[in-house]
Amino acid sequence: MVTALALNCTLKPSPEPSSTSVLLHQVLDALAEHGASGEQVRVVDHDVRPGVDKDMGDGDQWPQLRERVLAADILLFGTPTWMGHMSSVAQRVLERLDAELSETDAEGRPILTGKVAATVVVGNEDGAHKITADLYQALGDVGFSIAAQAGTYWNGQAMQTVDFRELDETPKEVADATATLARNTVHLARVLRESPYPPP
Repeated sequence: MVTALALNCTLKPSPEPSSTSVLLHQVLDALAEHGASGEQVRVVDHDVRPGVDKDMGDGDQWPQLRERVLAADILLFGTPTWMGHMSSVAQRVLERLDAELSETDAEGRPILTGKVAATVVVGNEDGAHKITADLYQALGDVGFSIAAQAGTYWNGQAMQTVDFRELDETPKEVADATATLARNTVHLARVLRESPYPPP
């Protein structure tokens, strides 16, 4: 069974409504159609300390989240758009993942090599394309593989206040992007499980 972990980098703690949560749930449902199971976690509900180490000590809860990242085949990285950029929580998660650059498996490969990442971005302002590009670069840099068209997003009308979670229905373009993300991401995860990257 292919497994997925959705990290929701909303700024809103549970149980506040979150548009990022809504779209991540849709992606998890789409993954399930291809035989992948998964769960969603709001990072802001955990005490994730600033830093670039695996464990920043003193009650840092990133180590527990890190174990869940390492246990999953797929990482769904979800973030809202604030002032045209990913959330500060999303940036903190990337900084914590930086520690994995020095971690390797038994055959000398980066520890995240063989895992697949996909991106989910929402916001009622512009920025989704830039955020997706930034996430692709950062996630690829630490070892994740990214399938073709492995990003889905929604940008609301500029200078308006409607959120994704308030829509009566998901726009067809978003649903289609989500379906493509799920299909390609699960496929790549299975390919890499059966045929891992060669060791150095």
